[in-house]
Amino acid sequence: MICLVIGCLIILYVIYLLYQYFYPTPNIDPKGKYVLISGCDTGFGNRLAIELDKHGFNVLAGVYSPDSVTSLKDKLSSRATVFRLDITKQEDIDAALELVQSKTKVLHALVNNAGIGSGGYIDWISMETVRRIMDVNHFGHVAMTKAFLPLLIVKRDSRVMNICSVMGFTSPPGMAAYCASKHAFEAFSDCLRREMIPWNLRVSIIEPGWLRTPIIEGHDRLLQDLWNKLEPKKRENWGEEFFNDLVDKSVRQNLCIKNAEDPMKVVRALEHAVMNSKPYIRYRPDLQGKFLFQPLSMFPSWLVDFLMIKMLSTPIQPAGVHNQLKG
Repeated sequence: MICLVIGCLIILYVIYLLYQYFYPTPNIDPKGKYVLISGCDTGFGNRLAIELDKHGFNVLAGVYSPDSVTSLKDKLSSRATVFRLDITKQEDIDAALELVQSKTKVLHALVNNAGIGSGGYIDWISMETVRRIMDVNHFGHVAMTKAFLPLLIVKRDSRVMNICSVMGFTSPPGMAAYCASKHAFEAFSDCLRREMIPWNLRVSIIEPGWLRTPIIEGHDRLLQDLWNKLEPKKRENWGEEFFNDLVDKSVRQNLCIKNAEDPMKVVRALEHAVMNSKPYIRYRPDLQGKFLFQPLSMFPSWLVDFLMIKMLSTPIQPAGVHNQLKG
């Protein structure tokens, strides 16, 4: 009976996918519509700003680095506005709101894209690092959403796109701060969607897996820098042998990183969420997100623990544990 139900569900899902493919919902008219994107220096935000500008939207692109203002302006049309924005600073958000209100009283879409990532075991990372990641990846987007909601709900069918991650529903070792921020942002996005139903404000959650972005480039070097700054007692407790083998297995031999996909898959998902008349609630644009991390999140916890430790941890015991066992 259970197999029959599962089989029926799979068949219905395949039919649904085929229907979507052969009968896609139409796109909206971009003329006169304003889209605000944070984190446009590089990566998803930068490319999305360029693509939406080509489609005819009025792009409002926030960048963190002053140098990025000029470089991005040169790639966009005269319709676009590029400005400095640090989403962790309320004064920057207030200034952005004032700027946007000088151009329009209605916002078609807010794309909460800015983000930072940093790895490291919980025992190694500082509270300053944890707070910084949470400030950018969660609290900054909450503040942006609250500030711009009045411009979004003025018109029905406006939308918010939140860049979350597969790390928002899985938690591999060495990613505690990043995963915590993405778990929080997932929960916020779900609550926002449900609360905004009366206003018909659409909220889409984008959940990429490992992609070829600056966040994963040089990850082993960032871990080495973190290790070098640890107090000697901690390094002694974990041991150089443990650390070196961990970096080799979890970063250099990591199949997800080795097979990281094209970040344009995320940009295309974001384009659909901005432009389509019926955007999806969740987008998992890459194969890892669809067929690895999502199924993994539904396994029993003991099995997920076993698989993650097998794939991402070293069999070498920390020096302190080794000494305990010897004693």
